[in-house]
Formats: sequence, structure tokens, C-alpha cells
Amino acid sequence: MNFTSFLLYCFVITFTPGPTNIVILSTTHNLGTKKAMNYTYGATMAFGLLLAISAMLNAVLMTIIPKILIVMQILGSVYMLYLAYQIYRMDASKPSVQQTGTFMSGFLMQFLNPKVILFTMTVLPSFILPHYISTPAVTVSVIVITIIGFMAFTTWVLFGTIFKRMLSKYNKAVNVLMALFLAYSAVMLWI
Repeated sequence: MNFTSFLLYCFVITFTPGPTNIVILSTTHNLGTKKAMNYTYGATMAFGLLLAISAMLNAVLMTIIPKILIVMQILGSVYMLYLAYQIYRMDASKPSVQQTGTFMSGFLMQFLNPKVILFTMTVLPSFILPHYISTPAVTVSVIVITIIGFMAFTTWVLFGTIFKRMLSKYNKAVNVLMALFLAYSAVMLWI
């Protein structure tokens, strides 16, 4: 497994602006750190749960239909390239979402967030399952990816206002860099 590509994919997807991160940023700015952390705990729990569900679903699919792995790798690569394009085009200065800042709102948001759903359904079959299929290895992978997601969420909380200013000041450069990292991750799946 190419760990560099795997880690880049996880960090780029979880740290780049998306619905959850934008809500965390807005909650930090408007309601404070405590409310944003409540939201973050809920988002992290749902993120880990979605990864676990994805691991189980993909393991069943691989057992039933062994050729599904190549299809999932192709879909994962195409999705990463699509995300790279979306990040390249993104204007982070536009979104501003109000949120109550509760654990439950953070938890439920993840089940409605297409970025998270697609990430959790592609990261394991694209990077982990081609190389590791044992339950302990997949479990450790789910935990590691969940921790990366939590680090991303708390980064948005801790650096909310500063990060928002930096993104708006250097928006295009940040988006181009993140898009290139994602495209690299997609290409490295096949090398």
C-alpha cells in the first residue's frame, strides 16, 4: 500500500472545506469553542460509524463479488479527481452556515454530507482492502482514519477565525495545492 498517497487522501479530504468543516468554522465564530467542540464530537462519532459501516459493507461485497474491488478502485479514483476539480474551483469565501452547535447536529450532518459518505465508501476499498483484509487491520485503519477526521475537525475549531482569513486571503493557492494533492492520490492508486 502506498501510505503517502493514503495519508494525503485522508488529510486532503478531511481538512479541506466541506459542509462539516464550514459549519464548524461558523459555529466557532458565532457560538464559541465549546459549542463547536460539541458539534465536533458528534461529527467524529458519525464519521467513525460511517467508516465502520463501510468496512463491513465492503468486506461483504468483496466476499460475495471479488471483482468489486477493481470497480471500487476505479470509482474511488474518479471521485478523487472529481473532488480535486471541485476544490480547484471552490470559493471558500461564499459559504456561511448557521448551526446550533450540538452533538446531535454534528452527528446527523455526517449522514447528510455527500463528501463524507463518498469518502467513507471509497477510502477503504481504494487503499486498505487491496492489501489488508483481516479484521484487526481494517479496524485499526478505521480508527486511524477517524482520528485523522477528528484532527481535521478540531483544527477547524482551534484555528477557526485565523484559518478562515488565510483561506480567503490565499484561497486560490490553497485550492490549487489541495487539488494537486488529491489528483496525485488518485494517480498513485494505479502505480
